[in-house]
Amino acid sequence: MSRDTKSVIDEFHQAVNMSSQELESWLETHESQSVGQKDGDDESIGHKSGRRIIELLHKQDDYHDDDLSHMKKVISYVHRHTAQRPSGDIENSRWRYSLKNWGHDPLK
Repeated sequence: MSRDTKSVIDEFHQAVNMSSQELESWLETHESQSVGQKDGDDESIGHKSGRRIIELLHKQDDYHDDDLSHMKKVISYVHRHTAQRPSGDIENSRWRYSLKNWGHDPLK
């Protein structure tokens, strides 16, 4: 495994601070399904990403190019949106719900 590949995997696991079980349970909630941009169907981009993240969390190795590409997308999303933290209580905010769809709970 190249150093670059290892750094992407490591950064992905730092950005995603929810377990696969936590994320799977979260994605079943109304709150999870109520946020995010839709891309022509009923499921938001973030919700789809969450399902893909669960698959990636179950992998131990043998990552393919599309896996690494999605990991980079997740890293970018989490970094970009954590920088946009709103003021006030975030516990029940759409901002937090959206981040959780991408595997990151800012209250952890």
